[in-house]
Amino acid sequence: MQVSVERVKQLCRERGTTLTSLLAAAGVSRNAFYSLARRDSIYPRSLCAVCARLGISPDMALSADEGGVESMKSLLAEVEAIVGRDKRVDRDNVRHALLLLREKPIDRLRRALVRAQKPDIR
Repeated sequence: MQVSVERVKQLCRERGTTLTSLLAAAGVSRNAFYSLARRDSIYPRSLCAVCARLGISPDMALSADEGGVESMKSLLAEVEAIVGRDKRVDRDNVRHALLLLREKPIDRLRRALVRAQKPDIR
């Protein structure tokens, strides 16, 4: 599955907005959007490989977990509330911080220790 830039632009026109204003309102950079649009598939390669081996479409392997959808909606509402109080904060940073706070502290610590052991690639 690939992102259709033309389809997104058409939807913007139908709603009386521009792609630029849509991306700004969504908190998505133009670079991120066009990077996603250039990909052959928006699914991870590993998922595509597994599904190809099974002979199914990647979307058939995804679940429509209502609990996950509700969890994400509440997270995004919380992000918007924080951003609404202080416009200087970055939505992605707030979302990431809130996601981390939902994890057990020991799991966050373990992941940080693993990351710290990796050699610096810069």
